[in-house]
Amino acid sequence: VFMYVGEIMKADCANGTGTRVSVFVSGCLNHCKGCFQPQTWDFHYGIPFTPELEDMVLKELSESYYEGLTILGGEPFELQNQPDVLALILRVKKELPEKNIWMYTGYTYHQDLVPGGCRYIPDVTDTILDHIDVLVDGRFVEEKKNLSLYFRGSENQRIIDMKKTRSGNEIILIPFP
Repeated sequence: VFMYVGEIMKADCANGTGTRVSVFVSGCLNHCKGCFQPQTWDFHYGIPFTPELEDMVLKELSESYYEGLTILGGEPFELQNQPDVLALILRVKKELPEKNIWMYTGYTYHQDLVPGGCRYIPDVTDTILDHIDVLVDGRFVEEKKNLSLYFRGSENQRIIDMKKTRSGNEIILIPFP
């Protein structure tokens, strides 16, 4: 059983710094009011993320003009998506270690993605979090929508430096305007 993806966007400049390859995974249980792509709530929206599709993502990402990979959705931290997301991240870090990885989640890092959290899988979630560079967390809240924000849609969402956060055991935000 493969994770599904709704879109793979090449030369994306909206979902992280620099030019990126963005993988929009399918499936989300958050169902945020005002979501900009509710079609991705369906876990079978789009196409299966097969090994061939993963190879294509890595080949594209290997181009010198890409700064990194962004994984968003849908929801990458839904329980059934995490194993395939982890495999992709580990492969990128092994084959293209110079590329950074951003992830977006509607879940909250210090509540949902830690031991005891609703989206925590032992040995999987921690490994994902230990291998990504930036996590944009928090539900999209339509009442807090702000189009002037960098790399996020609503004011409650945070841009977290995961390397510093994981090493210091304290949430360190990246201060984008």
